[in-house]
Amino acid sequence: MPNHSKPTVKEIRSVARTATRILKDEHLNCCVFGSLACNLYGTNRRPNDVDLVVMAGPYDLEQLKELLTIADRRFYLIPSQNPEAKYKVLYFRLRGRKRSCKVDILRPRIMTIPAIPRRRIEDIEGIPVMPISALLLMKLKGWSDSKVSKRTDALYKERNAVADINDLLAIAKERNLWMPSETWLPKTFQRRAVNRVQAYVNEVKGTDMFWDAIGYEV
Repeated sequence: MPNHSKPTVKEIRSVARTATRILKDEHLNCCVFGSLACNLYGTNRRPNDVDLVVMAGPYDLEQLKELLTIADRRFYLIPSQNPEAKYKVLYFRLRGRKRSCKVDILRPRIMTIPAIPRRRIEDIEGIPVMPISALLLMKLKGWSDSKVSKRTDALYKERNAVADINDLLAIAKERNLWMPSETWLPKTFQRRAVNRVQAYVNEVKGTDMFWDAIGYEV
């Protein structure tokens, strides 16, 4: 079990660059999402790990993890804490005693992650990043899920989601994002977001002007 001494933001970004470079060398379309992607866009919350989505290719998730460990020996795998799980957990070894950074790899449709066309992926500091439109709606879904979750950390996740969403909304408004133009996003994904936006506006006061500015009628 790796020590959970927190990696720095600089270290997390470096791990993301290393992982995505290896995947790109295998001609795999990928990007980061989650808290690291939010941080790269300029949100205030500190990321804890690397979340990656790999769009397509001949490898399953476990093979992708193995690929990284073979390409760079600083990546390593440990069994899941869940004794029934068949997957392993990927980490990147950092400098210092027992220091590491967790790397999660997912595919589109897991957690309803939309497939991201290569041309839509943004490059920020040498890291491929999920476009802010998809990232914002993913965070909104996470907020909605946390509202009904029975997990012990649900309230913590909900508060983090609100912080990320509010920061992303301000950034999206500043970047003149117009969601009705994001027609590449799956229709079902967009349709479900409409109800979530209304629920968010009803609960998180003062955010209606930001949603309105990016194209939602609230």
